Amino acid sequence: MNQFTVSLLLFIVAALSIRNSAAGGSQPADTQSPPQQAPAFRAGIDVVSLNVTVIDGAHKYITDLEPSEFSVFEDGIKQDITFFNRRQQPIALSLLLDSSASMEEQLTTLQTTATNFVHRLKPNDLAQIIDFDSRVEIRQGFTSNQPELEAAIHEMTAGGSTSLFNAIYIALRELGKVRAVREEEIRRQALILFTDGEDTSSLVSFDEVLDLAKRSETTIYTIALRGADVGAKGFREAEFVLRTLAQETGGRAFFPMKIEDLSAVYSEIADELSSQYILGYISTNSKRDGTWRRVDIRISRPSLTPRTKKGYYGPKGR
Repeated sequence: MNQFTVSLLLFIVAALSIRNSAAGGSQPADTQSPPQQAPAFRAGIDVVSLNVTVIDGAHKYITDLEPSEFSVFEDGIKQDITFFNRRQQPIALSLLLDSSASMEEQLTTLQTTATNFVHRLKPNDLAQIIDFDSRVEIRQGFTSNQPELEAAIHEMTAGGSTSLFNAIYIALRELGKVRAVREEEIRRQALILFTDGEDTSSLVSFDEVLDLAKRSETTIYTIALRGADVGAKGFREAEFVLRTLAQETGGRAFFPMKIEDLSAVYSEIADELSSQYILGYISTNSKRDGTWRRVDIRISRPSLTPRTKKGYYGPKGR
């Protein structure tokens, strides 16, 4: 699909699906001073930035690694790390919540756990709240105001079908806008999605969503509630979709058995977001052909496993 078709499709999605019921919210400047190397991430310099999670065999997050313990390879060629930060950086977060008709009985619990997650955000983090059923609604635009985010979560009502892909596509586009207006900051991007089923009513396809996700700087965390029909074809297809989106972007996929397990899942995601490293390098590949480049990270310390996005599309044009 060419760029014009994608743009047209996005316009149709926006026209038919989106109801932005809240203003963009305040976006205060970060109180945390940026690292000295921050200018390397500004527009005009092709720096590849990676959000990296490192765990040990017990799935404990490891946060004391030095730059010399990391090796980054692009298409098998070792790269020189030009930026390294293990200090927690502010985040722009999109929280997507399934409010389709099948969620009616679980909605109150979902709202409570989502609210508890919002309470763990830092003062200089930004978040938006999106809920989706047949339509996609931005309940609250990006803000650091936690009462506004909490109020938006509790405005949700259940009904309709599941336009999952529409919601992800729109959220990724909104996150891209935040990055565009804040190029001088190193602000990590994350998308956390909760759903209890497969997509049933989107205008956007999975292939289009996956392509946009791979082109973004967003780490995607997916949560799908396993129901009684866990072995059904629809759930198996949804599981593949959610695992793929998470794996390609360096995130994780969770499949809790009960809605009550959501609190632990959200806590684990919050812990991971606060334990990540940021690595940057200037690719030795000078071609500007827009092709896919595979990224691999290795750790010299034994028995540790790093996780980041699978790769990126190289620059295009002059």
